[in-house]
Amino acid sequence: MKVYNTLTRKKEDFVTADGSNKVRLYSCGPTVYSFAHIGNMRTYVFMDLLRRSLKYVGYKVKGVMNITDVGHLLSDGDEGEDKMQKAAKEQQKSPYEIADFYASAFFEDLKKLNIEKPEVCPKATDHVDIMIDFVQKLLDDGFAYETSDGIYFDISKANEYGKLSGSVLEDQQAGARVEVNSEKRHPADFAIWKKAPKEHIMQWESPWGMGYPGWHIECSAMSRKYLGDQFDIHTGGVDAIPIHHENEIAQSEARTGKIPANYWMHGEFMQVNGGKMSKSLGNTYTIDQLQNMGYSPMVFRYMCLNAHYRKKLNFTFEGMDGAKTAYERLCKSMVSHKNGSAITPDEVIEDYKKQFTEAISDDLNVPQALGILWTMLKNPPCSKIYQTAIEFDKVFALSLDKAEDNLPKVSAPEEVIALAEKMQQARLVKDYQTADALRAEIDKLGFTVLNTREGYQLKNKN
Repeated sequence: MKVYNTLTRKKEDFVTADGSNKVRLYSCGPTVYSFAHIGNMRTYVFMDLLRRSLKYVGYKVKGVMNITDVGHLLSDGDEGEDKMQKAAKEQQKSPYEIADFYASAFFEDLKKLNIEKPEVCPKATDHVDIMIDFVQKLLDDGFAYETSDGIYFDISKANEYGKLSGSVLEDQQAGARVEVNSEKRHPADFAIWKKAPKEHIMQWESPWGMGYPGWHIECSAMSRKYLGDQFDIHTGGVDAIPIHHENEIAQSEARTGKIPANYWMHGEFMQVNGGKMSKSLGNTYTIDQLQNMGYSPMVFRYMCLNAHYRKKLNFTFEGMDGAKTAYERLCKSMVSHKNGSAITPDEVIEDYKKQFTEAISDDLNVPQALGILWTMLKNPPCSKIYQTAIEFDKVFALSLDKAEDNLPKVSAPEEVIALAEKMQQARLVKDYQTADALRAEIDKLGFTVLNTREGYQLKNKN
C-alpha cells in the first residue's frame, strides 16, 4: 500500500513502525462547541476510508480520535476565548453540558454516514493530569518557559520547526496570525498551558496555579498515552498542518526524542460554490439540514467518494442532485444483480477484485475504485457480481446491502408492482411478447414502466 506523506511531500510505501499488521492511527477529532458541518464531515469520511482500506488489504487498526472539550481558543494563536467557554456563555449552559450535547450529535452524524467510530475516543477534560505532566517535563528539560499568562513552548529549541508545512521560521512575523506578546521569546512560541483568570469556568490546579491546557498539548499527550511515543499514521484536515500539527510535532519530539507519527495524511478542503466554506461566512450545512432538503447521508458520502481526499471538493446543490441520481442508479443496479442468473467467469471477477485492491492501495484512489464498481455492474445481472460489490462496499460503506431500502418508494398498488416484476423477468429471458402484454396491463391501470440498465421505474401517468 502506498500513501502520500505530508512530511516528506511524496507518496511512500506504507510500513508499520513495528513491521506487524497492526496499524496505530491517530485522528484529530472535533471541538464539541457546535454542530459539525459537512466540511468537517468530509475529513472524517477520509479518515474512515483510510481505516476501511487498511483493513481491506489485511491490516488491523487501533484508532484514536480525541474529543476537544477544553483548550481550543478562537484563533490559531493564543488569543481569544476558549471555544467551549464562549459557547457555554452564549447558550447559558455549563461547558460540560455543551460538550455532551454536541459530542452526541457528532457521533450521531458519524453513524448516519457509516463512519466507523475509532476504538478510543478520549475527552481532553479526562486527561488533564497527563497534560500537566507533559508540560512539566518540557519545562524541566528547557523546552518551555513561564510567563505571566502561561507556559510557552520555545520553538527555537525544536528540531527543524516548520518541517511539516515547509514554512520558514524567520518569515513568521508577530501580529500576522499570532497576537503580539512581549513576554514571548519568539512570536510563534505557543501556549501549552494557560493561566486562568478567576472568572474562567474551566480550570484545574497545576504547579503554575489554576489554569487549563493548550489545544496542541492535548493531542500529543493523548496520542502518546494510547498509541505510544511513536505510532504509524496521523490524520486531519489540511488546515491543521501549519499550526496545530506543526506544534504537535515540536512538543512531542522535545518530550520523547521521536517524531510522533511516521506518516502524516491530510484531507483537502470542501468548498461551497467554488469559495471558502466557513461558519463565519454562514455558508455551512449540517447532515441534518441536508436530510431535511431531501438528501440522504449516503448521497453526501457518495459525493465525497467521487473526489480524491487530497483534492478540493466543491459542494453545490447541483452536485448533490447529480450524486442523488447516481446513487439511486447504483442501488437499482445492485437490486438487479442480487438475484441475477447470468454467468460471469471467475477470472473476470478476480480481475475486478485485483483492480479494486490496486486502486485503494494507491493512496486511497477511491474515485478510481468507484469507477471499477460501475464498470463491473454493467455486466448482465449476476449474483456473483452482487456479492463482489458487497465486498467492495466494506470500503465504500454506501449501504449497498440495503440497496432496495435506499431507493425512493414507488407509490403504486401491489397489483401494479407485481405486474412490473413479472414484466422485468419476461424481459430478462427475452420473452418480449409477454413483457409487452404485461406493459399494456400496467398502462391500463394508470402507470408507465421506464426500463433502465439497472432495472425499471414506475411512474404514475396522472
